[in-house]
Amino acid sequence: MTPRTRRAATGLACTALLLTAACGRGFDDGPGAPAQQSSGPASLQILIGSSGEAETAAVRQAAQKWAAASGATAAVTPAQDLQQQLGQAFAGGNPPDVFYVDAVRFADYASVGALEPYGDRISSPDDFYPALRAAFTRDGRFYCAPKDFSTLALIVNEDLWAKAGLTGADVPKTWEQLTSVARRLKAKGVTPLALGDTRDRIGAFMVQAGGWITSPDGKRATADSPQNLAALRYVRSLLKDGLARYPAQLDAGWGGEAFGKGKAAMTIEGNWIKGALKADFPDVSYKVYELPAGPEGKGTLSFTTCWGVSAKSRFKQQAISFVEAMTGAEQQMAFAKAFGVMPSRQSARSAYTAAFPADTPFVDGAAYAQGPVNAPKMDSVLADLDTGLQQLATQSPEALLRRVQQNAQAALGGS
Repeated sequence: MTPRTRRAATGLACTALLLTAACGRGFDDGPGAPAQQSSGPASLQILIGSSGEAETAAVRQAAQKWAAASGATAAVTPAQDLQQQLGQAFAGGNPPDVFYVDAVRFADYASVGALEPYGDRISSPDDFYPALRAAFTRDGRFYCAPKDFSTLALIVNEDLWAKAGLTGADVPKTWEQLTSVARRLKAKGVTPLALGDTRDRIGAFMVQAGGWITSPDGKRATADSPQNLAALRYVRSLLKDGLARYPAQLDAGWGGEAFGKGKAAMTIEGNWIKGALKADFPDVSYKVYELPAGPEGKGTLSFTTCWGVSAKSRFKQQAISFVEAMTGAEQQMAFAKAFGVMPSRQSARSAYTAAFPADTPFVDGAAYAQGPVNAPKMDSVLADLDTGLQQLATQSPEALLRRVQQNAQAALGGS
């Protein structure tokens, strides 16, 4: 079983655990049937999906600062497998008070009433980037505050670029320019683009063409559209002409690894690539640019996590106070410096780009980014889409989109 299929299986199992918990414990009654609230000093349990020791230490330090000021206690636990542990906690009727919720999983939790919809009770909720608010909004309710985010951008290997006789003026700004520069790179014996083989990378082309998998409210399937077809046909042309290759074709596990090994002049990744290149390929010289625009203009994908508050917490007000402290612009900048995330508040933009100017293209992408599919019970549909994308060079994009449309509409409860 590959890492991708393991993640898909874990996601399906966790969704099943969560839905089982909801059926037996009244989560689908929503926040109208809350646990008895405590107004005294809180003892918060906080479960995080930490990226490593730096994030764990930074969150614990911030939690201790909040606890000291509030008279509460806040125990921060880094999960070994966040989704599995959350599913088990909800099934056991004892979820943590505060926990990370990946945007990919948000709709599953919100649809069964497991989350307290507190988003508009945080100060200046409109300060969060609109795309991030949308990622955690369902049926018109802003549920939880985004803790940070990333977008996709074009990463260019400066040495390979120069070796092919290219300059900064050649960085592609459109699909047509991407194709042209890729041909020039290929002619010099350089693989032009290492491209991840799932919707989390190829989906950016769908957005650039004006398409996406579901409607903005997550209620309708929109996979089988002329816009999405144009996007997949374009990506297919890059793959068939050898202008783009999937990481496995370059003996790599992901685009950043292929790029770091010098096997491609460009890749499309998020700002997490910075840490990976620094750790594993420190000698690679690179620059970051916004993704080339498609027929309908600029487009990228956003990836984000929110601070979820359990609908069954006895300490909701204290939990919201905790999230307030974690999502202030100053605290988010402290997190950015500690473990490399980008603040979710627009008011922190200037401070962030001043501290990390090379990341400006990632931040600029927030203005036109598309978040993950915001609908429950879509795991198997999206896994099937990824499987189809992995065979895109040799299979019909029309048939793939028709199948995804049918399966997505069935999952969404329509015909």
